[in-house]
Amino acid sequence: MKESILVVALTLLLAVPAGPQSSAENSPSDLEARAKAAVSIIRGTLNVTGLRQIVRVQRDRWGVAHIYAQNQHDLFFSQGFVVAQDRLFQMELWKRSGQGRLAEILGPGAVERDINARLLRYRGDMDAEYKSYAPDTREILEAFTSGINAYIEELQKPGGIGLPLEFQLGGFKPEPWKPVDCLNRMAAYSMTGNGASELHNAQLVALLGPEKAAELLELDPPVKLDPAPGIDFSGLSPAVLENLVGSDVPLHFAERPPQGSNNWTVSGALTASGKPLLANDPHRVIAQPSLRYIVHLVAPGWNVIGAGEPGLPGVAAGHNEKIAWGFTIFGLDQQDLYLAQLNPEDREQYKTNRGWERMEVKTETIAVRGGATVTVKLEFTRHGPVLWKDGKRALALHWVGAEPGTAGYLGSLALDRAGNWQEFEQAMPRWKVPSENIVYADRDGNIGEHSTGLAPLRKNWTGLLPVPETGAFEWSGFVPNVDLPHTYNPASGFVATANHKMIPDDYGYSIGFAWGSPERFQRISEVLSGSAKSAHKLRIEDMENLQNDVVSLPARALQALLKPAAGSAPSSTARLLLDWDCALTGDSTAATLYEFWVAELRDAVSKRFIPPEAEKIAGKLSLPKTVEELSQLSPAVFGQHPEAVRDALLLETLHAAEEKLAAKLGPDPQNWAWGQLHRVLFHHPLDETDAAARLFDRGSIPRGGDGYTVNATAFAGTSFNQLAGASYREIFDLSDWDKAVGVNVPGQSGQPGSPHYDDLLPLWTKGQYFPLRYTKASVDGETTDVLELKP
Repeated sequence: MKESILVVALTLLLAVPAGPQSSAENSPSDLEARAKAAVSIIRGTLNVTGLRQIVRVQRDRWGVAHIYAQNQHDLFFSQGFVVAQDRLFQMELWKRSGQGRLAEILGPGAVERDINARLLRYRGDMDAEYKSYAPDTREILEAFTSGINAYIEELQKPGGIGLPLEFQLGGFKPEPWKPVDCLNRMAAYSMTGNGASELHNAQLVALLGPEKAAELLELDPPVKLDPAPGIDFSGLSPAVLENLVGSDVPLHFAERPPQGSNNWTVSGALTASGKPLLANDPHRVIAQPSLRYIVHLVAPGWNVIGAGEPGLPGVAAGHNEKIAWGFTIFGLDQQDLYLAQLNPEDREQYKTNRGWERMEVKTETIAVRGGATVTVKLEFTRHGPVLWKDGKRALALHWVGAEPGTAGYLGSLALDRAGNWQEFEQAMPRWKVPSENIVYADRDGNIGEHSTGLAPLRKNWTGLLPVPETGAFEWSGFVPNVDLPHTYNPASGFVATANHKMIPDDYGYSIGFAWGSPERFQRISEVLSGSAKSAHKLRIEDMENLQNDVVSLPARALQALLKPAAGSAPSSTARLLLDWDCALTGDSTAATLYEFWVAELRDAVSKRFIPPEAEKIAGKLSLPKTVEELSQLSPAVFGQHPEAVRDALLLETLHAAEEKLAAKLGPDPQNWAWGQLHRVLFHHPLDETDAAARLFDRGSIPRGGDGYTVNATAFAGTSFNQLAGASYREIFDLSDWDKAVGVNVPGQSGQPGSPHYDDLLPLWTKGQYFPLRYTKASVDGETTDVLELKP
């Protein structure tokens, strides 16, 4: 499944080379002292150039900033100022990733990423770009970035606290922001699909032909692959895009761990308060600092609280005075790759259906830290930037990021001010990237969902394979937003999404064929439906429990298959699984055995299902596909006596799993607790030395769950460390906004000297939350720090 939203966050993966400090200056005690000395001033009064009126910033005891301004300009100016106080280093890396200027601070290793960032930069009409999100977007971005710049200037005033420690260690300074910096297409690229998947599909087609390749790809709805006549897929693989920032598909495509997000909204008919409940836990990479930032924005026309990206104004998921919302990725295919034949006499010419055409060429220079400036030629066909050439062919990308309004999450500027379902629906066409399933609830008791995003309209091909520049493969505009899946006040009394397929099988548009596996959605529906059939009325506590639920539906299915295979006298190992409640808790020993068994089962069934020549490309079957094959008992996979062969395989792989587990943790099952292996570590990009790691990193912490539980804690291969999951969670009771709860891990601040750097980690580790205060009286009661910003 291509879950692009949760896999790459450049701002948190790149290691910045340290500056010229001595080893004594970088000792653990010195780093800790310098970190504390560099912490932002969050109480008192600051005179800030650029404000029009006084702004009051109240930080509560969980580090959430509640910003009270007297006009919209000052509100977003102050949001920029405040978020920079907590996350300036993270924001600087994010900004440079979009500008294509990482090599200036990271050195030669970032040049290829910078080239690709510049290739994907938006080059369209800027007026249309700004107006696409909301009519006042330009003014909001100007105020927001002015606030960031005001904080950067504040740091450099005589007697100021100086640069944050991260910049001191990195050996560079933050640079001023411009509104265009918030239109970052690198963030957008990592949240669109499926260019790299097309290359993987092409590999399989070249090796096995379209029919067998389609079978391995588990397309949903099933569809025939449609290679263009005579097209040459040789040499293509996801590896050709490995230096593309945001590219989320490693060489072994099928080994990517399943990841995703959850949300649901429940009618008041099913709740204790009589008003809707709404819950959301968007999943992203787990790192330090958190990818989300919680903020409360109050000014005339604004009263919205929730979380968003640090480098963007507004709130992406949250609530205002009237409505609440949350999102999960909706797996639209928003990219297409075009193969162009190059002219051997002039490789800046390529063949089209009109003959030879010349590429557009732009020359740019890239400054490189510790190296010579690099001059590059950026090439573009009529469809988009050229990402790869082999001397004979060029691979160009046509994607929605070239369209106005496709910077990630900025569509929320319209959504933040919606007051009812009609206004919510009017905001949906403005939300183009990332494509999302957005659940809705309002104070009047209505619930709904709209799956939204900019969906290319392909009338004569599926979009699953690269196509030639010379063919008739052109987008015919975009699918009307009103034709994308949506529902309002459903009879079931709830709506839930978990990246699963939201479109019906007979849907009239080819918008995507790869979705999240449905197990998380099925488990959420099971719990909510069970409540609907019982007398139990749902409360916030029930939503908390469901967000932290680690019951595995694949484990249930395999347990059911194991029971007859184990017979009337099962071994002690089989009994451990048969007596298990299928909850992947951190202290469960059966959970650990199950995970080792799953690995063996996937290996064994994949070898029967995948042709040997395709193993390196196809990798292993997904766990759901493995369970499906074990259940369906196809003679093509298991031979003429499939049930006997299947049962023997179940027991053989269980024995192999037991042996490997005993070799790793010892023979005593009492020592097999799942959390002993499955852990989470919050890595910071500056943790290159032991001293820096002690200061910046947090963990290692035992975890429950896996990639198929509602509390999705995905891991990859033989390393059981959690890679992605819900770093931010929100739950709203629409009977009273002050009952809302949330969490953001490890903390609100990215500054290691701040008390809010990791203060939320203990809550998150225990599956707990803190109150998201909203009314002024409630906020006042929890305020610990007040900062007054004066013009």
